Parts: sequence; C-alpha cells; structure tokens
Amino acid sequence: MANGKNSKNHNNHSEENKLEPKITRFKSNRERVKTLVSNFKKDDRVLILIWADPDAMASALAMKRLIRHRVSEVTIAHINEIRRVNNVAMMQLLKIPLVKLRQIKPAEYNKKILLDSQPSHHPEFLKFQYDIVIDHHPLTTGWEAPFVDIRPEYGATSSILSEYLRTLKIKPSVALATALIYGIKTDTNNFEKECTIQDVLCFQYLFKRMNRHLLHKIEASDIRRSELKYFRRAFEEIKVRKNRLLAHIGRVPNPDILVVIADFFNHVHEIGWVFISGEYKDRLVVIIRCDGYRKDAGKLATRVFGSLGFAGGHREKARAEVPLENLGQSGHNFSTRSLVRLLERHFRK
Repeated sequence: MANGKNSKNHNNHSEENKLEPKITRFKSNRERVKTLVSNFKKDDRVLILIWADPDAMASALAMKRLIRHRVSEVTIAHINEIRRVNNVAMMQLLKIPLVKLRQIKPAEYNKKILLDSQPSHHPEFLKFQYDIVIDHHPLTTGWEAPFVDIRPEYGATSSILSEYLRTLKIKPSVALATALIYGIKTDTNNFEKECTIQDVLCFQYLFKRMNRHLLHKIEASDIRRSELKYFRRAFEEIKVRKNRLLAHIGRVPNPDILVVIADFFNHVHEIGWVFISGEYKDRLVVIIRCDGYRKDAGKLATRVFGSLGFAGGHREKARAEVPLENLGQSGHNFSTRSLVRLLERHFRK
C-alpha cells in the first residue's frame, strides 16, 4: 500500500484488520454450489480477479464456464505480469482469455470474484469489495464477502472448482480439463506436497477428459530460445566444491531462467547442492536446490542471506533476493568466486 497515510486511514486499516470473513458451513457440495450460483442474475457483469499462475488461471477458466450462461458478461483480469514460459504456453495453447487489470474499468462490473487468493494477499486486491472469494490458502483477516469458500486442506483451488463443475454435471472441455489438471499438478508439486483425497479424485475425474499432449507441451515449455545462451554461461562458470555446484550467471532478463538452470543441474547424480545466482534489476537472486533428505535449503538460505535481504523456502528448494547495495563493493563485481566465498563458511568442514 502507499506510504504517507494519515492517522484516520491508519485507524480505518486497524478496523479493517478486525474483520473476519464468515465461512458458511454447507451440508453438501450441492447446497454449496446452489448458494454460489444464486449470487448471479442475467444482467450481471462479472469480473474475476487473479494473480495469474496455473492454479489461478485454471480456476478462473472453470468459474467462467460455470457462470457464463447465468450472466451477461465474464472477464478474467490479472494483476501481475505473465513472464514464466510455462504460464505463457498455458494461456496461449489453452486459449485462456485474460486481460490486464489496468486495461479495463473495474467499476463497470457489478460483481467481483477473487480466486486462488484472498484480498489481504496483495494491495491491488484490497482495492475492491468481493461478492465471492474462493481459495485454498490459510484464512486471513481484514476482509469480508457474502460467499466465502476457503479450504486450506486442499492442494489446489482447481480441485474446488472441479468439484463445483462435477456437482452441476458440467462436462469440462478438453482445454478446461487440461488446465485444471495442470493447476492441480503445479500446486501439489505432482502430489508431493500436502493434499487431500479430494485432489486425487478431482485429478482422476479430469484425467480422461484432458489432452496429455497439450499438457506435456505446457510442462516442457521451460525456456525461450533467446535464453539458451545463459546455459552456456552457466557451463563456463561452474565451480564444484566437494558435492556442491555453484555458478553465477551475471545479468539476466528474468530470474525464472535461474530456476530452470538450477533444476537442470540438480539432476547431476554426484551433486548434493546446487547454487545458481544472477543479477536482476538491482538485486542478486540466488536459487538453491538439494535433495532435502539430510539437507534443508530453506534453513541454509535464511542463515546465509536472511540478514542481507529476503531468503527462505522448503527443504529441497529455496531462493534468496539481496539488494546489490547490501553486498557492499562486492555487489558491483559479483562473480562465481564471490558466491563460493559467501557460502563456504556456512558449510561444516
């Protein structure tokens, strides 16, 4: 949110934080979906807002399918830039109709839906009052909506929307089924993260309707042709210390390429740790990978970079982002050797 608020706005913000969304308990999915669709009338113009990632895009496409014959118009708007190649491929191959929020006038829509997020997740979302909020992340406060369906135990919001479709006996198209499958797979990390039997049942329900060739094309679209040169740079920069592989790529147009390179080198059998760094805008970005068995990438990232900038993650994968100015003089001439020196004292000899 913007800085420089007056005391009145601070007080209003404090009052807003006291708001707690009321989640209605339903006896069945049929009752839940019946209540959901009762929110719409034929002359409604509906705006669906998302942070565009696979789960959110799939959920938005499903919601549009669910209500498109009940209202006059449905628009899906995203607040973020869509840069990751997989997400661009998903949007293009499955023909998901997205527009940037800044390209439309939200006031022209009388109904608003937020999917795979909650208003307090981003300042841009807080600008609006929602009629419907559906999400699988832990419940937050500071907002209200007439219809709220938050299920933190679910692995993906796509699973929740799949249940809605199945309850209304709506058969998803090939594109919609493929999108929902991909949404579930990405947010459950191929069912390696916590999920429920409902996620599995939704996957099973959608599997026979999706196109596996389209899904493979989306999943395999990791890198742009223009980014191949960063692999060459990585091979030129590689240093291996014991079972640790390190490389600093230099300036990159998008930090996602660092993730792709780190995941690639994480396949090397003899390597236990992978550290790939690069400079994006005014920050040093470090991507960390390990097997997560007797190692903890998240804890290491916090220990090494936590005092310098943002750092954190899971046992097997982590990320750090450090303003270059926080690295002092070395930040302007950062190299693979700098990365080695920064990390070596944190490993046990």
